[in-house]
Amino acid sequence: MAEITVARVDAEPPVFRFHVTVREGGSATEHAVSLSADDLARLGHGHEPEDFVRACFEFLLEREPKESILPSFDVSAIGRYFPEFEQVIRTR
Repeated sequence: MAEITVARVDAEPPVFRFHVTVREGGSATEHAVSLSADDLARLGHGHEPEDFVRACFEFLLEREPKESILPSFDVSAIGRYFPEFEQVIRTR
């Protein structure tokens, strides 16, 4: 199981920014992730921003290795690669 560390870099809405580290199998990847307050409200069901971003990474890691996750992206882009994203993430 991967260890996902989420650190908020910028705490001011309307856009939250995070540094995410994924450790697994003796190696790690790092990612710069942004999340709009609107997407958090629409998809996060009251979760804290860090918890929601962690859930997004859990979703991604169920579908691809950590090395395939983009080094920098906005959470809204996930649905372009995985059309089921919004439906699945709402249930977490």
